[in-house]
Amino acid sequence: MLLAQGITSCIPSRRNRNRRLPYSKRLYKLRHKVESLFAKLKDWRRIATRYDRCAHIFLSTVLLTATLISWL
Repeated sequence: MLLAQGITSCIPSRRNRNRRLPYSKRLYKLRHKVESLFAKLKDWRRIATRYDRCAHIFLSTVLLTATLISWL
């Protein structure tokens, strides 16, 4: 389904792989930033344990926290 939409992976191959798969170094660097943002989000206990019952309140908490993390 992802290939049909034109989405490809941006994970580099391991060194011992016989056939190297192409990947974009620029996208891989952006992927690292997204993963580190998720790691920082999990430091916030309210988000890690998902105290909020409503999905829209939880989403607004995640967006507010992500804004605070990027601003600090």
